[in-house]
Amino acid sequence: MSENAMAIDYVMEKASGPHFSGLRFDGILSSPPPSSSPGPSTNLAADPHAAKQPFVIGVSGGTASGKTTVCDMIIQQLHDHRVVLVNQDSFYRGLTPEESERVHEYNFDHPDAFDTEQLLDCIQKLKNGQSVQVPIYDFKTHRRKSDSFRQVNASDVIILEGILVFHDQHVRNLMNIKIFVDTDADVRLARRIRRDTVERGRDINSVLEMYAKFVKPAFDDFVHPSKKYADVIIPQGGENHVAIDLIVQHIRTKLGQHDLCKIYPNVYIIQSTFQIRGMHTLIRDREISKHDFIFYSDRLIRLVVEHGLGHLPFTEKQIITPTGSVYTGVDFCKKLCGVSIVRSGESMENALPACCKGIKIGKILIHRVGDNGKQLIYEKLPKDISERHVLLLDPVLATGNSANQAIELLIQKGVPEAHIIFLNLISAPEGIHCVSQRFPSLKIVTSEIDVALNEEFRVIPGMGEFGDRYFGTDD
Repeated sequence: MSENAMAIDYVMEKASGPHFSGLRFDGILSSPPPSSSPGPSTNLAADPHAAKQPFVIGVSGGTASGKTTVCDMIIQQLHDHRVVLVNQDSFYRGLTPEESERVHEYNFDHPDAFDTEQLLDCIQKLKNGQSVQVPIYDFKTHRRKSDSFRQVNASDVIILEGILVFHDQHVRNLMNIKIFVDTDADVRLARRIRRDTVERGRDINSVLEMYAKFVKPAFDDFVHPSKKYADVIIPQGGENHVAIDLIVQHIRTKLGQHDLCKIYPNVYIIQSTFQIRGMHTLIRDREISKHDFIFYSDRLIRLVVEHGLGHLPFTEKQIITPTGSVYTGVDFCKKLCGVSIVRSGESMENALPACCKGIKIGKILIHRVGDNGKQLIYEKLPKDISERHVLLLDPVLATGNSANQAIELLIQKGVPEAHIIFLNLISAPEGIHCVSQRFPSLKIVTSEIDVALNEEFRVIPGMGEFGDRYFGTDD
């Protein structure tokens, strides 16, 4: 096996193994967690404005692991987006005169060496579309320059790089994807010696002394443990071009989805991981067996349904735990039903009772009659559907025409537009535009947005006729 092929296997194994971060509903693609102190009837549904923020990439790893090289390669390949790089090193605390006198005793690799509060404030302002002045740290004087700053403007993508950017949970929560650069310790030490002697004016003995006394223990205590938070791990650092290309492809996909989320705050995409990306790879493969197609489709459908439920209104509820303590939580939305668009939408029905006990399920059939554009619509819906929140089910959003017909029917039955959540596995940009422009109060929850529709109005790259593949009626 070639080194490049081994690198891909290693990255995918790490991303789906013990270092895989799991499904995460935070950052720009998520609903905010329920507040601990709302009134009893507070609506805790998702904040639509969260979708308008930049895409944040965190890059961590040991000293001299190649983080900057990886960042530079990502920036070069994302040349058609506005990208800014923020280094954690800029936020070192300036040493006091007493600390400067004993600089050889100061641990620059400890979390306390950084002004994390200022770093958080900087990234939060950039996410809110504000420009910031990033401090400039002088590694020879160990102080920030008082007369100059680096002006950083709001951008589409923010890359935050540093040895301890994964250490603080609040900093991690600002990231949409977390990358750990994993390089052999001997290679990192050699690079550290070269960098500190050439760029930072230090002698070899002091570099080795600092490495043994502070750098290596801090790596073992703080940097290496933060590796478990990474969504993907890059072995060999900037030399692993295959892994970086794979990551950039993934980021490009998310950025395309991110742009649509900026346009339509009612569009939500579940937080992608390489586990989810792997399931998409399987169900899109035309050679996959029917059994595996159903198995991985059901897994993805369950995730989409769970995420859709997170956009329903909740009310505060207090209960008594078995220890006699009071726990303040939330109560589920009681008036709920599912409606599948026949027939591929029926593939999503099994996930509903698994998540919502006793949920009612209705059906809508939209069938074209002849070539004159007329459609036959059949529906079987709960009689009290106007009083319910509706989860509309269809695994593929293509042109959006059938979806619009189904949504229009629900509205005619008295369902408020804002009470409809449209769930699907993949969406075409054309379908997103079509549905969101016509029904701006409706929410769309999907797991991926594909590239486009082709001349035959099929989603590309897509996954074929989902209903036929799921129910076994394809050739």
